[in-house]
Amino acid sequence: MTLLDNAAPHVVSTPANDVPRPRWVRPALWTLLAATAVLYLWGLGAAGYANEFYAAAVQAGTQNWKALLFGSLDPGNAITVDKPPAALWVMGLSGRLFGFNAWSMLAPQALMGVGSVALLYAAVRRTSGAGAGLLAGTALALTPVAALMFRFNNPDALLVLLLVAAAYCVVRALDGSPNRWVALVGVALGLAFLTKLLQAFLVTPALALVVLVAVPGSVWSRLRTLLIGALTLIVSGGWFIALVSLWPTDSRPYIGGSTDNSLLQLALGYNGVGRVLGGDGNPVGGHHGGGGPGRRSARRVADVRRRRRDYPDVRGVRWAPRSPGCCRRR
Repeated sequence: MTLLDNAAPHVVSTPANDVPRPRWVRPALWTLLAATAVLYLWGLGAAGYANEFYAAAVQAGTQNWKALLFGSLDPGNAITVDKPPAALWVMGLSGRLFGFNAWSMLAPQALMGVGSVALLYAAVRRTSGAGAGLLAGTALALTPVAALMFRFNNPDALLVLLLVAAAYCVVRALDGSPNRWVALVGVALGLAFLTKLLQAFLVTPALALVVLVAVPGSVWSRLRTLLIGALTLIVSGGWFIALVSLWPTDSRPYIGGSTDNSLLQLALGYNGVGRVLGGDGNPVGGHHGGGGPGRRSARRVADVRRRRRDYPDVRGVRWAPRSPGCCRRR
């Protein structure tokens, strides 16, 4: 019996990340990323200015720094778009560097798609191997809605990049240094909140559960790690809410989509519970009666119209500003 025990092979499981990668993996990865870049960048200017609601805000950000900071629809800072401005910051800075045009606005979106594919590959490779990572990256790159999203100027491109980055950081936390990696998860989710508000938190319960169950250490150390992630999330996402709240309202634009000129109300109301309950997400142009929030917001926008009579659109034509509720957006 002792001889049989000694003869039994000792099997040690090796993490996929520690398995030596075949020589073909690196060329295959670079081929995938190059093909993704070509797919997303080819003929990019054919879409023109894409969603002109956001294009007007990007153009305003190239002309006025305050408009870039708040995501204003016009350089006169009358009213903002109905989302936080993180995605507009990227496109606006690109426009300031290279001049405002369709390419300078949309190219960062396409590159975010390439970055998302790379991060997804890296996350899957660490758990399931390089082959699975390449398949996952290819699936994302060829998903039709992704190909559309990363060639358009809606905030979803940055949102997806940040959420994939958060998932990658969770995977890294499983291998060690959980406090550092989960803190980076919080940073990514906070920036995602500044991209599309509460939609960024749809994946948060799943990520938190993985940290609570699978991160090395005791239960108390895992709870402490989650607390660190929560604090970094609050800081990275909350600083802009504090900035908007503390900034004098008469020297900043009206928060588009809100009923009380509050970014917090925008997050919890029309871009929060209103979306979950299936509303049209439009407090200005919706069917509200009497003195409800829609009517109050409409009066606010009317005040903005009187204050800022006109401004240039993305084609350089003068036009009277309309409320964000009548503009097509996501």
